[in-house]
Amino acid sequence: MKKNNVAVVGVGVVGIEMLRVLKRRKFPLGQLRVFARSSRNIEVDRDNYAVESISPEGFNGIDIALFAGTEGEKGAAVVFASEAVKRGAVVIDNGADFRMDRRVPLVVPEVNPKDIKRHRGIIANPNCSTIQMAVALWPIYKKAGIKRVVVTTLQASSGAGRAAVEQLKEENQMIAASGFRDLQAVVSTKALPHQLAYNVFPHIGGFSDNDYTSEEWKLVRETRKIMHDEKLKVSATTVRVPVRTGHSEAIYLETKRYLPVEKARIILRKSPGIVVIDDPKNNLYPMPQAAEGRDEVFVGRIRRDPFVKNGMWLWVVADNLLKGAATNAVQIAECLISSSR
Repeated sequence: MKKNNVAVVGVGVVGIEMLRVLKRRKFPLGQLRVFARSSRNIEVDRDNYAVESISPEGFNGIDIALFAGTEGEKGAAVVFASEAVKRGAVVIDNGADFRMDRRVPLVVPEVNPKDIKRHRGIIANPNCSTIQMAVALWPIYKKAGIKRVVVTTLQASSGAGRAAVEQLKEENQMIAASGFRDLQAVVSTKALPHQLAYNVFPHIGGFSDNDYTSEEWKLVRETRKIMHDEKLKVSATTVRVPVRTGHSEAIYLETKRYLPVEKARIILRKSPGIVVIDDPKNNLYPMPQAAEGRDEVFVGRIRRDPFVKNGMWLWVVADNLLKGAATNAVQIAECLISSSR
């Protein structure tokens, strides 16, 4: 098998997981280079990596560049993606900068792998909450069509980065030290707009059109693009919860054609990338604690709406740093090299 020279750009929580996933999935690596804003040495699971200061010339000879996802005007993808492409690399970007660009494929390999073939040097990795929802919805969409989706996401602290995880940890420690007499924690690390320990709040991203947040609009726009269905009705509420890693989603959907719940359960069990855990009488259903460190999307609580014939509920859980980010990006790279053989 041909070896591929790979660059990983960024060594935050997603970049670190990209390094782990490349090793665990035995990606056919030739040279591996790791870039960040400044050079240093890091250790990941007893493996040492020399992190280089990012520069356009660093992408010389690179086949695939995995950008971990810095957004905005001064983000690494905006500044360096075109430089990497000029030098012959295919960029797979985990940030939001290119997701809604019509020229850039937005890919979940279990859903729309064929879109990879039309790339012009850049492929976008969807938002974490979009990925797991798309994986769970796609088998049902193919069988019965979907006209409406209402989703509430319960998103872990790691979705907001390392600083948010530290905030949750510090808040928990402070509250525990008080003997749980004081559930208010004033901490030095403040990555989130509110205290997260012993709390939840419906605020992820900035507030935008119609008082929905940017995270909520991502679920609408990205799902439509991935499924090639601009008429799909998606309404979302995104909630930050005091979990370290693992996003959960309560998804209500209405199919175009009647699909019995028993049939939906069978379809989901047979679908790639999905693990069905659905035995509520024995307290068996997906949970973020069990999903952490796993690449699959877990689905349970599959049940019909007793009042709407074509209505159905799903409970969907996935590791937001893996399938929601690093694993999906590496899977795109695997599809890329498979399609080029």
